[in-house]
Amino acid sequence: MTHPFPFSAIVGQNEMKQAMILTAIDPGIGGVLVFGDRGTGKSTSVRALAALLPPISAVEGCPCNSANPDLVPDWAEGVGTDMDEKPTPVIDLPLGATEDRVVGALDIERALTRGEKAFEPGLLARANRGYLYIDEVNLLEDHIVDLLLDVAVSGENVIEREGLSIRHPARFVLVGSGNPEEGELRPQLLDRFGLSVEVASPNNIEDRIEVIRRRDAYEMDHDTFMDHWRGEDATLRARILTGREALKAIETPDDTLRDCAQLCIELGADGLRGELTLLRAARAVAAFAGAPAVRRDHLRQIAPSALRHRLRRDPLDEAGSTARVTRAVESVLG
Repeated sequence: MTHPFPFSAIVGQNEMKQAMILTAIDPGIGGVLVFGDRGTGKSTSVRALAALLPPISAVEGCPCNSANPDLVPDWAEGVGTDMDEKPTPVIDLPLGATEDRVVGALDIERALTRGEKAFEPGLLARANRGYLYIDEVNLLEDHIVDLLLDVAVSGENVIEREGLSIRHPARFVLVGSGNPEEGELRPQLLDRFGLSVEVASPNNIEDRIEVIRRRDAYEMDHDTFMDHWRGEDATLRARILTGREALKAIETPDDTLRDCAQLCIELGADGLRGELTLLRAARAVAAFAGAPAVRRDHLRQIAPSALRHRLRRDPLDEAGSTARVTRAVESVLG
């Protein structure tokens, strides 16, 4: 059996790896948008992180990975009360997926052969308590974007059509990737991503050589390679779990709230989602670092990822969004 590439073995791409780790500590951050070149480890990092995380405990046979028999939807058939451990789900949402495939629909086969109305769950049900990954998210059809926006707000998938009235939990970390040269993302969906990351191919020859060396070892001597990195992944898993436990105890001084608000005012960010996401992400950074409270260095560390995709366009400022965030951080935080 071929296992996903070890998360710890990914060379470079530190900002992307940090964003993935933070969403594992606090899924409420709101997902990760990764824009950059092809072949830079975007999809690899998602699958690697999910494989790194401990399995989830779910009701055996439940189509939406319910954590408790009392939470199994009424429409789910053949589901017992036994609990089962399963890997953290990573569900791909392909660009050509139909609305029925995404949200679920009437089971046509049962309707025709047995004359019964039954619900066939879609990708959103399978992604509950896991990750929903969309490659080339900027090319996603508008009506699918609208569906995702509704579910992202409520954490619940609701289907009212074809004589069906169905609802089920759909809480997942949304991870989107794409190439900015192929089109922009709709602002409504862009704002729903908690963190945004820009990745590029390594321009250091030693890094590129190391990428080739590790990938070749993964493919040619898979078992030995996995054994070599298993300890590193185990250490990282322990830090993530420790961070989850510590998250609620992290102190948030009033000065930190003021810094978050001042940064967003300085950047002219619309709404308050920027402050809220920046705060949650900085708290996750502190938890991962084992710090008792959120400090300014935690805000500095995560501000570009949390704010760069929330900026208004300024035709008089030729600097990129990352440079604008960096300037604001230096101005506000010193």
